[in-house]
Amino acid sequence: MICNSLVSVIIPAYNAEAFIGQTLDSVLEQTYQDFEIIVVDDGSGDRTAEIVESYAQRDRRIRLIRQANSGVAAARNLAIEASNGEYISPIDADDIWYPEKLEKQVRCIEAADETVGLVYSWSVYLNEAGEIMGRYIADQDFTAAEGHVFNGLLYFNFLDNASTALFRRSCIDRVGGYNCNLRAQEAQGCEDWDIYIRIAEQYSVRVVPEYLIGYRQYVGSMATNAPVMAKSYEVMMSEVQQRNPNIPDRLCRWSKSTFYNYLIGKSYVSGDYRSMFVWVARCLSVDRVVLLRPGLYKVVLFAIVSFITRPFTLLVWKDQRDWLNFVQQFKRSRSTMTIDEINHLTTQQQPAIWRPYDRVLLWRWRQIMQMSEK
Repeated sequence: MICNSLVSVIIPAYNAEAFIGQTLDSVLEQTYQDFEIIVVDDGSGDRTAEIVESYAQRDRRIRLIRQANSGVAAARNLAIEASNGEYISPIDADDIWYPEKLEKQVRCIEAADETVGLVYSWSVYLNEAGEIMGRYIADQDFTAAEGHVFNGLLYFNFLDNASTALFRRSCIDRVGGYNCNLRAQEAQGCEDWDIYIRIAEQYSVRVVPEYLIGYRQYVGSMATNAPVMAKSYEVMMSEVQQRNPNIPDRLCRWSKSTFYNYLIGKSYVSGDYRSMFVWVARCLSVDRVVLLRPGLYKVVLFAIVSFITRPFTLLVWKDQRDWLNFVQQFKRSRSTMTIDEINHLTTQQQPAIWRPYDRVLLWRWRQIMQMSEK
């Protein structure tokens, strides 16, 4: 099938000089070339705008818009307002797409009817150097969900990040743009999850079951700012419950437990061990099932050891950031596989889930998806 629908690629950028060039290169190298790129510089104080302008001079499909710092939601909304495409595909200014991302997602959504509002794919995790550090687990139950997935998205954000989706412009016209209310309440971080939920309230979704996105995580990124993300989650869920007052209490409880568990991992990765213990306590206050997770004991032990040895590490690493970057080398090993090898691996039969914690999550997931079918 030959597709020629224009895709508007929207990129919010704030002090993104370190990675914006790599992000733009990954879009320009797409096998699907019928796109425009709108970059909104959200009041950067570095060379972000200069770098984007240099790209725009070489490729007329790239446009730069500047605004005073107003937050990622406002930046994305401004880009959408300035765009012309039938489809919208956001990407953050530090992430990358692999070459077939747009082609496969456009093909998928054009093969679907108008009830499908959004298409997504899977992500691998990158470090600051762009090395693959891990991947979002591609279990066919959890991360290949399609159809009416509103309840599933309340349980957890299985789309994972802001750079994975492609959606119809008509979708945004109907449900509204990104939620600027989160920034107004000093609660940034869940803007992408919020819009996925609002789309899922009224549309079905489809998945391209391949790793097509490189999601960069590093010390200091929004992805590791757990306290801000927690506030964002609370505001988002409050608004969702106001719109949908009949959401089952157990679904809200399971969602909160899963999110706090997520923040345990984010705090651990960022080296914020004090916050990590706060999220452990909050997680246990709503759901004790996390005690079945072996990884919990590993991160708690590592955090305790880090507290004890911190006075000695200060003798070597005066800068906390240098110490955290050093620690990351031991927390997550680099993948020796290429993106093609990782995608080939997903076509093989997936191992059975046997760990007690994962089996509980799978049971809950199936219960939740059955709610969606009723």
